[in-house]
Amino acid sequence: MSLPGMQLELTRNEEGISKTIALLTERFGERCQTSMSLREQHGHTTSWLSNQPPDAVVFAQSTEEVCEIVKLCARLRVPLIPFGSGSSLEGHLNAPYGGISLDLSQMNQIVAIHAEDLDCVVQPGVTRKQLNAYLRDTGLFFPIDPGADATIGGMAATRASGTNAVLYGTMKDMVLALSVVMPDGSLVKTGSRAKKSSAGYDLTRLMVGSEGTLGIITEITLKLKGIPEAISGGIASFDSISDCCNTVIEAVQYGIPIARIELLDALTVQSVNAYSQLCLPESPLLLVEFHGSEASVREQAERFGEIAAENSLKKFEWTTDPEERSRLWAARHDAYWAGLGLAPERTGLSTDVCVPISRLADCVTATHEDIEKNGLIGPLVGHVGDGNFHVLVLTDMSDAADIAKTEAFVERLNYRAIEMGGTCTGEHGVGQGKMKYLPTEHGAGVDVMAAIKRSLDPLNIMNPGKIIALDTK
Repeated sequence: MSLPGMQLELTRNEEGISKTIALLTERFGERCQTSMSLREQHGHTTSWLSNQPPDAVVFAQSTEEVCEIVKLCARLRVPLIPFGSGSSLEGHLNAPYGGISLDLSQMNQIVAIHAEDLDCVVQPGVTRKQLNAYLRDTGLFFPIDPGADATIGGMAATRASGTNAVLYGTMKDMVLALSVVMPDGSLVKTGSRAKKSSAGYDLTRLMVGSEGTLGIITEITLKLKGIPEAISGGIASFDSISDCCNTVIEAVQYGIPIARIELLDALTVQSVNAYSQLCLPESPLLLVEFHGSEASVREQAERFGEIAAENSLKKFEWTTDPEERSRLWAARHDAYWAGLGLAPERTGLSTDVCVPISRLADCVTATHEDIEKNGLIGPLVGHVGDGNFHVLVLTDMSDAADIAKTEAFVERLNYRAIEMGGTCTGEHGVGQGKMKYLPTEHGAGVDVMAAIKRSLDPLNIMNPGKIIALDTK
């Protein structure tokens, strides 16, 4: 089966791969593994693209070891695919040319916390939950929350965001500097702890979102934020998806500093109620959160309620109780697994797009109509405060017609978002699955990306077959 963005003409360096595995086994012993189960786990996890496992998995424990591994792979011209926690969705971890999966999960040390400067330095295997647990007594937190307990290195590599992005931004806004092992094995520092700089090219931003195709991140310097004095959250249910979207648009345009605002369509609410044992109204719903002082969060909630009331609001409830808020957000983060429960015999394809906030209602409404018109099962959720939403299409992988219908829908969705001035992915990244949409979105910019890739990685060993298709012969 041919899926969007996949390369079918693959070239493997059999001799180089064999020599590399032998040398890695000699050097790292049991930290170099070739069992099929582990290789398949490192090929992909939550992607519906066909599994293309690496030939071996090696576990690095230091920057020096990463440099050593990269130099070996460069000498023998063997692909390297960096691995964090395996939560990516677009085939980022597949090994279409074989090679070595470089697992960075054991590089999980929090190197330094500079509370007075609101920053920290961590290794790439540190997860966001691990970091926030460590920070709890400092009064600080790391706000980027993609839902999954992803590693910080993986979040930087894919330019992750999530539920807090509307207030705190995305990974590109939170990363101050990186240590990156380049394709020749050399180590580069992309910046400093200074909050701003005009010194040369912005290499940090180049590497954030490069998906392991330009280098391997081994240390990250992050901005931190103060834990808010007060947090309030609530739900607002409506008769229609368009009422939800119009409420979001008006709230953002009025300048209400919403920390989180998530859209759940009626089908998603139904699945979440069943999975998380909640009793939310089974109609289109917004899940909202406000951060600030006691007085400000109350004022923000009241003003939001007034705007919602002008858009056929059915029900609005809000709370400052931490347990109640945590229960709601845990249910939102479990929406993917809840959605799969709607049709357990089917496979889920999760895709995302992002549009300018003024086009949100148009894009979401058109997408919902597309789902219904084509008889698809596709619960829809979104970080709609910044115009980003996701669809989980449940597909019968034994039915060629159903697969074709799903592929056609995903293609229409991506081109629809691009035509509205948006992007084919707000946070999932490109990987293999979104490659075909880049020429439409970026035009000649794709040639510039390819030139950068060729310049920095002339042997094309860094996660080849992702973002940019290059000839590897």
